[in-house]
Amino acid sequence: MWRILKQHRIDPAPQRTSLTWTQFLRSQAAVACDFVTVDTALLRRYYLLFFIDVTNREVFYGGITANPTGARTTQAARNLFVRHRDRFTHTRALVRDRASQFVNDFDEILRSEGLKILRTPVRFPVANAFAERWIGTLRRELLDRTIIWNQRQLQRLAIDYIDHYNTHRPHRSLDQRPPRHTNPDDNTTDHPLPLRLVRTTRCDGLINEYKHAA
Repeated sequence: MWRILKQHRIDPAPQRTSLTWTQFLRSQAAVACDFVTVDTALLRRYYLLFFIDVTNREVFYGGITANPTGARTTQAARNLFVRHRDRFTHTRALVRDRASQFVNDFDEILRSEGLKILRTPVRFPVANAFAERWIGTLRRELLDRTIIWNQRQLQRLAIDYIDHYNTHRPHRSLDQRPPRHTNPDDNTTDHPLPLRLVRTTRCDGLINEYKHAA
């Protein structure tokens, strides 16, 4: 096969097009969603649903439950647009896997908002790389560093971490700025000396945030 392709001057499959999957998702201003499984110290498993904007990496909390049914996932989609409709005005597609929790009603809510449904291939998590990467970040920076006892504690920590991720944590693809960046002068170096920093803690002291004092 290699010899035949070479004789006909046909490049390998990944090189036949200049548009990558990542570039396609960004061109669609896509949003990805997935579940994070969290096991507690008392051997109870919970499922955290989240949505992430592929364009600017902003994460939206979708809810935590021990029984992720289709009805709960559908209600989470409704709540998403009720709370954050203004942030999805330019979104054209949603990326999800083929889990049974994403039922037809879930898809219909998104289609009614003008979004296309892009389902990833079976057992191919790399197709939902933005969501998978955030799951790894959540585990390394929060879940692997604390003991989860119950759903109430998990919900409090998850919401606090998502707020930290959106408003403070720097991203290389965003010029070391957080997804929900509001002050374009935060990263400049022309501050008067000496600088005075203020430290605040998040997630029960697991994460420190540093800001210039007013």
